[in-house]
Amino acid sequence: MQTNPDDSLIGAIRIGNEAVFEDIFRLHYAPLCRYALPILHDTDEAEEVVQTVFLAIWERRETLLITSSLKAYLYRAVHNRCLNRLDQQKTQAAHRERAAMELYADVPSPTQAVFADELSTRLQHAIGQLPEQCRRAFELSRFDELSYKEIADRLGIAAKTVENQIGKALRILRTELSDYLPLLCLLAGEAIC
Repeated sequence: MQTNPDDSLIGAIRIGNEAVFEDIFRLHYAPLCRYALPILHDTDEAEEVVQTVFLAIWERRETLLITSSLKAYLYRAVHNRCLNRLDQQKTQAAHRERAAMELYADVPSPTQAVFADELSTRLQHAIGQLPEQCRRAFELSRFDELSYKEIADRLGIAAKTVENQIGKALRILRTELSDYLPLLCLLAGEAIC
């Protein structure tokens, strides 16, 4: 039976050896970021994906099962996360486009079109400024239309935490977009405030 040459490293990670994990992180972090960059076309996104992969490995270290080389496993994990991120971005872009089309369909004047574009830009910026977990929960709820339970399962947190994070996101967005709420309510013709 052939053994994996990385078994001792994987075993050290599995038992929580932080020094070995940090050595592996230092060795592979920069090359993995360089690998992710051409896929995502964004340095910050590439770094976040790589960090997420390492975080997931550490969090699941006790049940970590790697049958290939550690390096191959890391590259495959980063590749898959990059593809997932691209899918999320496509879904979000489709939702934004659909929302913009619906908004523009109801906005006949050029002034209102400019307002809608500015509001969309401000909304995207405000969502981008949310704390990471808060933003992810909000996007999964509003853009991917997942239930609190589905979000909780995906993020590995309690459903009550998801509810709190989405409530927090809405409070922050309400504050960030407070200048636009009266006009938005007027244009929408419904009580969204």
